[in-house]
Amino acid sequence: MPNLLGTNFPIIQAPMAGVQDSRLTAAVSNAGGLGSLPCAMLTADALKAELDILKVSTDQPFNLNFFAHTPPEPDAAQDQAWRAALAPHYRELGLDQSVIASGPGRQPFNEEMAAIVEEFQPAVVSFHFGLPAPALLQRVKAAGATVLSSATTVEEALWLERNGADGIIAQGLEAGGHRGIFLTRDMSTQMGTFALLPQVVAAVGVPVIAAGGIADARGVTAALALGAIAVQVGTAFMLCPEATTRTVHRAALKSESARQTAITNLFSGGPARGIVNRIMRELGPISGDAPAFPLATNAIAPLRAAAEAKGSGDFSPLWCGQNASGCREVSAAQLVKDLSHAEERV
Repeated sequence: MPNLLGTNFPIIQAPMAGVQDSRLTAAVSNAGGLGSLPCAMLTADALKAELDILKVSTDQPFNLNFFAHTPPEPDAAQDQAWRAALAPHYRELGLDQSVIASGPGRQPFNEEMAAIVEEFQPAVVSFHFGLPAPALLQRVKAAGATVLSSATTVEEALWLERNGADGIIAQGLEAGGHRGIFLTRDMSTQMGTFALLPQVVAAVGVPVIAAGGIADARGVTAALALGAIAVQVGTAFMLCPEATTRTVHRAALKSESARQTAITNLFSGGPARGIVNRIMRELGPISGDAPAFPLATNAIAPLRAAAEAKGSGDFSPLWCGQNASGCREVSAAQLVKDLSHAEERV
C-alpha cells in the first residue's frame, strides 16, 4: 500500500454529510482504512468538537473533507420560481413558506477552517468542487496534510494536478451524493468509474483513487487492476451502526427502491445521485426552477422535516450510488475487512 494515505488498507470511507459524524470516521480509521469527516455543513465550533472526539477515538490517519465551491449570488426571481414549484407540497403538508430559512447552508473552505486544519493537523484533507484559493491550499499543505480532490473528467483531473492536488479521486457517474463536477455544468461529460479511471491514470502523474459503484472486494480488485492506489466507498457504509443514517433513509437503502437512482438538483441545486422518490418523480429529477447550489436546500428542508416526522422519505435526499448491493448492516470494521480482502489478491 502506498504511503500517500498512511493506512493499512486501500479503503477510503467517503465523506457523507447528513449520514455520519466522527464515530464512523474513527471506526474506519481504527480498522485500517481512511475514515473521512464531512466538514462543509459544520460550524467552526462543531468541527472542533468532532475533532476533539477524534483525537481520543483514534491515533490513525483520517481525512477532513471540505467544499471549494464559489457561493452563487442570490436570485430573487429564481427563488420565487422555486417556492412556487414547491407551494402545492407546502399546502398539502400544512406548512407556511414563511418557515423557509435564509442563508447559504454549505460554506466553502475559508480562513477559519484553514486555522482549524493548522491546529489539528489531519493527515489528509480532501476537497469537492475543485480546490480552494492558492493561499488557503498552501496553508493546508504547510500543516502537513496530503491534499486530495474529486475529478469527474480527465480535464478536471489535469486541472487538479496543475493546481496542487497530491492525489485525485476519479468519481464515476455511479457514485452517490454530490458530483464533484466543477469545470463545466455539462452533464454529458460525465462517465462511469471504470471508463474514467484508466483515462485519468494515464493522464496524470499523481496517484489516483477510484470512486463510484464499488461495493465489494471484487470492485476493489478491479479498480486496483486499472491503476488506482485505493478506492473510496460511500453507500456501502450507510447501514453500518456507526453511521447516523436516518430511519427513512435506511429503509430505502434496504428496499428494492435502491435499484433506481437518478442525478437530481432538487435538494441542493447541485447534481447529486439519490434514490428516486416522490418529489423527484413529480418535479423531474432536474428542475430549471431550482436555485444554484447550495441555495435550493432552504426551501425543500421544511418539506423534508415534516414528511420524515410522519415516517416518509418523499421529500428527503436519499443519497445512494448505483450499486447498493454492498450496503449491509455490519460494523464499519467488518466492512473494511471485507473490502480489503481484495488487497491480498492483487
